[in-house]
Amino acid sequence: MGFARACSVALLGVEGVVVEVQADLEPGVAAFTLVGLPDKSLVESRDRVRAAVVNSGGEWPQKKLTVGLSPASVPKGGSGFDLAVAAAVLGAAERIDPRAIADLVLIGELGLDGRVRPVRGVLPAVLAAAEAGYREVVVPEQTAGEASLVPGVSVLGVRTLRQLIAVLTDEPVPEEPPESTRGRPDAMLAGLMVPGAGVGTGLAAGDGHRPDLADVAGQESARTALEVAAAGGHHLLLHGPPGAGKTMLAERLPGVLPPLTGQEALEVTAVHSVAGMLPPGEPLVGAPPYCAPHHSATMQSLVGGGNGLPRPGAVSLAHRGVLFLDEAPEFSGRALDALRQPLESGHVVVARSAGVVRLPARFLMILAANPCPCGRHTLVGAACDCPPSAIRRYQARLSGPLLDRVDLRVGVRPVHRADLLGQGGRGESTAAVAVRVREARQRSAARLEGTPWTVNSEVPGHELRTRWPVAPGALAAAERDLERGLLTARGLDRVLRVAWTVADLAGRARPESRDVALALELRTGVARGAAAGAAS
Repeated sequence: MGFARACSVALLGVEGVVVEVQADLEPGVAAFTLVGLPDKSLVESRDRVRAAVVNSGGEWPQKKLTVGLSPASVPKGGSGFDLAVAAAVLGAAERIDPRAIADLVLIGELGLDGRVRPVRGVLPAVLAAAEAGYREVVVPEQTAGEASLVPGVSVLGVRTLRQLIAVLTDEPVPEEPPESTRGRPDAMLAGLMVPGAGVGTGLAAGDGHRPDLADVAGQESARTALEVAAAGGHHLLLHGPPGAGKTMLAERLPGVLPPLTGQEALEVTAVHSVAGMLPPGEPLVGAPPYCAPHHSATMQSLVGGGNGLPRPGAVSLAHRGVLFLDEAPEFSGRALDALRQPLESGHVVVARSAGVVRLPARFLMILAANPCPCGRHTLVGAACDCPPSAIRRYQARLSGPLLDRVDLRVGVRPVHRADLLGQGGRGESTAAVAVRVREARQRSAARLEGTPWTVNSEVPGHELRTRWPVAPGALAAAERDLERGLLTARGLDRVLRVAWTVADLAGRARPESRDVALALELRTGVARGAAAGAAS
């Protein structure tokens, strides 16, 4: 009779639950039973663990073996439990001291030859272990850097099960040479990537290259809206004919955003680790992500879904970054309306038969839309062939409740010949705009210190109206639009948030009439006389 326990982590979205892996050996016919709500891949660990132990020089116990995963009510899946199961079995067989693994968290997949292979989600798993009070974790060598991002945790990276046994038994650690790839991709890293997703999807290029705002010709109003969106975290709609530069502007927004803070970087890295999109060799994501799904994307691919427990969708992959929906009216109505909850709350709750998962989704959304199916409706002399009914149906695909959550709506006009040929001079570079955005965010952060909010777009309208009043009479134009039905109550709050961002960019202590006028113009598209020079 023998008993031992080790620990591992079950991931539910990007949140983890520490699981106690218990192994019990009893006299009887040799058998291996795994209980505790495992999925198919976890049930198959019986064969992987048995082969790995034997091929690592160990002796498989010829007794009745029961491995329990507790708490039994939590769904568990994936191959990341292999290492903990093997350690618990070896402890029950007294190959290693059960006390040495009782408070040890082990995460990793075992190959049949005993090699420890990396798995997705190591960072959120180690974060969950640290929050539960565990201070020692064992992970595959390839993901040791990712696990080491969690402070206060001692990380051991192992290459093989044989090395782990040697460490736990105080024996000399054998040198295990890395597997030769001979120019081929490293097969050991295959477990970190989702097939078909590509490496680094949604992240900045590995060479650090980002497109520059100076490449955009003209579009002064759109550039202003982009700067305001970056400074305050406001959602933006760019509408105009094809070829005017909507996509170019959106692609340059991540370069204007400030680098991620330490906590934000951990959040983004955790999401991409679970999704299998974390580039190998880059354990920490430091730049805001950029995600641009195709307009044929389903609702599940946007908000999260999949078989079993839901996986992160585009809104979570764009967490703390930019979600760009090009050709927004071409997306399905159900997919677009599913964005309404995360736009307000900063997270998405996905319920499936296997469980309910809460995923982070605080992103900056940019919508790009043509004026009509052919795109020539607003062009003079362009001979738009779309009937009025088709134009109305096309524009109505962006529902009112969705647009009401978009703070900035800017028309993008065709580029003039002088701007395109550079006769008016190049526009400001990304670096120059990023400096102003960073200074504006510092002003808003100082004002919001001690509150749960970090940027103006997150502050509730009631708090803005009561705790941080604007200059006397500054809201007169916005109040008139509210009485005329041109603004909703939510729209007025969003105008107020944008006005604070405009004031932060201009270095003013509180919004004035010209700041509110520019905010109204950016939301309604109607030029206001007082808006001139508001950002100067």
